[in-house]
Amino acid sequence: MLEALTDKLTGVFSKMGSKGTITEKDLDEAMREVRIALLEADVNFKVVRQFIATVRERALGQDVVQSISGPQMVIGIVNEELINILGGAPSTISMASKPPTVIMLVGLKGAGKTTTAAKLALHFRKQGQKPMLVAADPYRMAATDQLKSLGKQLNLSVMLPEEGQSVAELCGASLQEATRQGANIVIVDTAGRSTIDTDLMTEITDARKALDPNEVILVLDAMTGQEAVNVAQEFHDQLGVTGIIVSKMDGDARGGAVLSIRAVSGIPVKFLGVGEKSDALEPFMPDRFAGRILGMGDVVGLIEKAKETISEDDVQNLEKKMKNKQLDLEDFIGQFQRIKKMGPMNQLLDMLPGMGQIKKQMKVETFDDSFWNKAEAVVYSMTPEERKHPEIINGSRRKRIARGSGTTPQEVNQLLNQWKEAKKIMQQFANNRSVLGSLFGGR
Repeated sequence: MLEALTDKLTGVFSKMGSKGTITEKDLDEAMREVRIALLEADVNFKVVRQFIATVRERALGQDVVQSISGPQMVIGIVNEELINILGGAPSTISMASKPPTVIMLVGLKGAGKTTTAAKLALHFRKQGQKPMLVAADPYRMAATDQLKSLGKQLNLSVMLPEEGQSVAELCGASLQEATRQGANIVIVDTAGRSTIDTDLMTEITDARKALDPNEVILVLDAMTGQEAVNVAQEFHDQLGVTGIIVSKMDGDARGGAVLSIRAVSGIPVKFLGVGEKSDALEPFMPDRFAGRILGMGDVVGLIEKAKETISEDDVQNLEKKMKNKQLDLEDFIGQFQRIKKMGPMNQLLDMLPGMGQIKKQMKVETFDDSFWNKAEAVVYSMTPEERKHPEIINGSRRKRIARGSGTTPQEVNQLLNQWKEAKKIMQQFANNRSVLGSLFGGR
């Protein structure tokens, strides 16, 4: 998620921080690099221009130039302005005073509305709500079948259209069915088109009248880039969109649309789709998102995920071993198996502060799932003694481990060196009670 932007901004501020104090020329140079990084990430050029002007004005107004803490003050200002662009406070779903709460999903074809509908239903069920899904896309049979399949897979109620029933009629009937079932949230998956046209808007407008929804949420594909802002504005002008879910944030998208949408359209982003799994939907938190962009991580988000999958006993045992410098590859395997349940590893690690520096220290370009799967295969090919004491692994042992894991002796050696660096980093965390201290000490 926005990894390229994070790396570039981290580099800019690292270079600025190395100077101790900064001059106005240093500030202008840094802002020029920040501007380029934002534009390359697909952030709207008007948003970038206003952002840079605001940061520069605030920095000069706060006497950042020649201040001993100047670089840190600039980073603080950038962080605050990013949060402002993203909407400031989180925007939650507006719940009906009298159930059911009706959420209508709209968007272009291929944006991911159907999978998002199921993810949203699962999100609310975890909160103790009783959601019902409505398949209101009569043109794409695959959409109805897909929603029906997702409902069966996740044990969610799905209302399907009857033969000859119009979308408006289906929407009206869904409210009666929700009352009959005792469902307190109705999520309606509407039709999409490749482009916004009159027929699409007429149909969705009719559905909106029949539903009188509490929320009209636009699902936008992060891959759309700057065009996402135009799409958001058109839907908003005709339907009165109340919120946005940006899907496919786990892909190769530059993701700058998230930084542009609120500033240009005024519509709040409410959720991010961060993966293909049904639970890969995150409530959008502007302050956390800004922190991740600037390489500060999202420790609170990581804690929330960890608490769902890792017990307090596991956590305390790991922390004790870290403090006593007793971590071994057996611990790596055990923790890896638990952490895998939390989500894709590269997304989780992006939530750690200073992840860019950690990658450099360990000489790793990306911590994607293929990296961890290879590491797991290598460790599983070791004997229990080798896992506990990797220092005993010599040339012949490396060859045997490489054969067993489908790797090369060089890759085995590289993993062992990376493990040594990882132990040092984890030891620093334990000593400082930083990320792991927060994770494990504040339950």
